[in-house]
Amino acid sequence: MTEGSRRAGIVGGGLVGLAVGRQLALDGFDVTVFEKEAVLSAHQSGHNSGVVHSGIYYTPGSLKATLCRRGVDLLKQFCAEHTLTYREIGKVIVARNEDEIAPLRDLQERARLNGVPDVRWLGPEELREIEPNVAGIAALHSPTTAIVDYPAVAHAMAADIVATGGQIKLRTKIRDIQMNGATASIVTDAEDSYEFDHVVLCAGLQSDTVARAAGDVAGPAIIPFRGEYLRLVPARNGLVNGLVYPVPDPAYPFLGVHFTPRVDGAVDIGPNALLATAREGYRRRDVNIREFFELLRWPGSRKLFRQHWKTGIHEMRGSFSTGAYVKAAREYVPALTVQDVVRAPAGVRAQAVDADGTLVDDFRISRLGAVTAVRNAPSPAATSSLAIGEYVVAQMFTPDSGANTN
Repeated sequence: MTEGSRRAGIVGGGLVGLAVGRQLALDGFDVTVFEKEAVLSAHQSGHNSGVVHSGIYYTPGSLKATLCRRGVDLLKQFCAEHTLTYREIGKVIVARNEDEIAPLRDLQERARLNGVPDVRWLGPEELREIEPNVAGIAALHSPTTAIVDYPAVAHAMAADIVATGGQIKLRTKIRDIQMNGATASIVTDAEDSYEFDHVVLCAGLQSDTVARAAGDVAGPAIIPFRGEYLRLVPARNGLVNGLVYPVPDPAYPFLGVHFTPRVDGAVDIGPNALLATAREGYRRRDVNIREFFELLRWPGSRKLFRQHWKTGIHEMRGSFSTGAYVKAAREYVPALTVQDVVRAPAGVRAQAVDADGTLVDDFRISRLGAVTAVRNAPSPAATSSLAIGEYVVAQMFTPDSGANTN
């Protein structure tokens, strides 16, 4: 560490934490990233769909919309500079019936307002020209929607941090975060203490607990949702040419079952959205009793469950029945059969929920003195990560940024 230099500590070695750390390193900080796992991008950053979202879905003017569009440009440039795969395979958002036409038109308008390039309306014949095996009465086509290898992106970000003299500390759990006037200290489980001019918390599935440890408010709380995938057998990968998405339910933050080609050539179908019984519960048998009862004690959880219990039952049916899962996916690709799929690895999404049961939709970032906490960073956080890094660092030096930003 250079004598007299500014010091920054980052809690979390996922894409957002590494992007913030990289931006601080480029701005001249001595950066230390703390990650409790043995590898980087071990959780959400390494278990997502690999999609670079173009910004169609998000409320115009929201942080999601603004940072997604900025993030796309930064990520594309980053991948080019680091010789990482960035493949614009395009996406169609498909209306199955007349009831979905109006919501699809709304998405078309959002795309226009958000500045998503080259989005166009497709009739059924035009849809078949792009996706011959996809059924729908209309669709939006976003040709610039891309796929990447996000773990590779994360490791390239980490390499940039190290190249400036920064440190990445793996297998390092945080025990405490202490405010010391204008600075803050991080204390690890090994009783090591590090003092920083700024600390940024980017803890994903643990973001609420880590923020509370630093003295931030209780909410929003993180509710973990497991997303399970099916995967096409290689011989059937040609069922889709690009990304195939449904028209999302505006009352629910998850996009629904879709078809996602990956950079390695595999094609995944999913995810669903099931309440996980552990924050890092990637399998049904993963249960953490303490975390589960903490989840139930949060008042927003109980209100959320009362409101969405029917959706939960529907999602569970697809989880336990491959046939039911395939039936839902076959509404978009009628040729799909149970024999065409195998189970694929699941992911877990950190969904922030306010005390009144509201699902927090936008990015939410709070600041408490020398500590900045990223409290909610759901999709498209991976797409937006480099832009989130810019934004968080700018907010750190904005005098009036002490309140929650959402």
